[in-house]
Amino acid sequence: MPEQPSFYDALGGADALHRLIDSFYGQVLQDPLLAPVFAHFTPTHVEHVVVWLTEVFGGPAEYTKRLGGHHGLLSHHAGLAITEEQRARWAELLLATAAKELPEDALLQQRFAEYVEWGTRIAKSVSQPGAELGDPGPTPRWGWNGPA
Repeated sequence: MPEQPSFYDALGGADALHRLIDSFYGQVLQDPLLAPVFAHFTPTHVEHVVVWLTEVFGGPAEYTKRLGGHHGLLSHHAGLAITEEQRARWAELLLATAAKELPEDALLQQRFAEYVEWGTRIAKSVSQPGAELGDPGPTPRWGWNGPA
C-alpha cells in the first residue's frame, strides 16, 4: 500500500497555497466588513501568509526562521480588535476559496477548515485591546490527523 503524501504535499505545496491566498485576499480587500482590517495591506502580507501556512501544514519552517515564528505571527494581530463577525467572515471567505482552489478531498478540506476555525479564534483573541501574547510556544503543525 503506498504511503499517504504529507498534508502539505496533498494541499499542492507552496504553489497551491499561493494561488489560494492570492485569490482569497483579492476578495478580502473588496469585502466591506474585512477591508478596514487590512487598511495597511501590502503584497508582502500574501507572501507571509503563504510562508506561515507552508510551515503549519508541514512544509519548510521558513516562518520560524525568518519571520519570528508563532509569537511573530500573533504579534501582527495585536491591537486589531477583530470582531466575531469579522473573524467569521474571514473564515467563511477562506473556506469558500479553499473549496475552489484546493483538492476536492473531503478529509483535506475538513482538516483545513478545522485549522482555519482554530487559528482565527486565536487571532481574534490576541487582537483584543490589552491582550497579552505571552509565550505561545512553537509554530503549530496541522495535518491529516488535525493538530500535531
